[in-house]
Amino acid sequence: MNQPTDNHDKSAVLLVDFQEDFTEDKNGALAVAGTDAAYIDTVARATRALSGQGLPIYATQDWHPETHMSFVTNHPGAEVFTTLDIDGRSQIMWPAHCVQGTAGASIMLADDLFEQVIQKGSDARFDSYSGFADDGGKQTALEEQLANAGIKELLVYGLATDFCVKFTVLDALAAGYRVHLLLDLCRGVAPDTTEAAIEEMREKGAVITESAAFIPGRG
Repeated sequence: MNQPTDNHDKSAVLLVDFQEDFTEDKNGALAVAGTDAAYIDTVARATRALSGQGLPIYATQDWHPETHMSFVTNHPGAEVFTTLDIDGRSQIMWPAHCVQGTAGASIMLADDLFEQVIQKGSDARFDSYSGFADDGGKQTALEEQLANAGIKELLVYGLATDFCVKFTVLDALAAGYRVHLLLDLCRGVAPDTTEAAIEEMREKGAVITESAAFIPGRG
């Protein structure tokens, strides 16, 4: 079994967007394939096991206003999953999802498991796939929180592999963190973009592995 490099006070879990609206089991507005009850249970058990090893758990949470520019409902005549040019940026039109204060925005684990929940995507003008910053360049609290805790290494997993997981991992690598992607605890939107995302994360320095590498008895 692998262990994170250095001591546990230098390593942490980063759970990406483990929210109801991204899951089939909860009939989510933007459900990712393969997110059934078994997947949710697997992620929950793995996260609790890693917490039990002394690893601090951080989470990102999509937290959109109803007026968010990525919602197809805010662009009359637009079609879902197509792209629009908005202020010189190519923007995918998503179904309205993870609206602030709704059940769909809820993280599917008890709040007391987390050191910190980092909300993102709350500025209606910009999308925010990465947990570190939105498309307008505004930083979230994530890097400050990790730096204050002395975190140097991250175990990352969640939803979705080819969007929020990918961009969070790439930003983490660019910021100098060592990153392990626990692939069995991720699900992607589409097979081709998921495969490309995994390869890009690997090329940029992420270690692509499985939760069994860090949790005794898994595999």
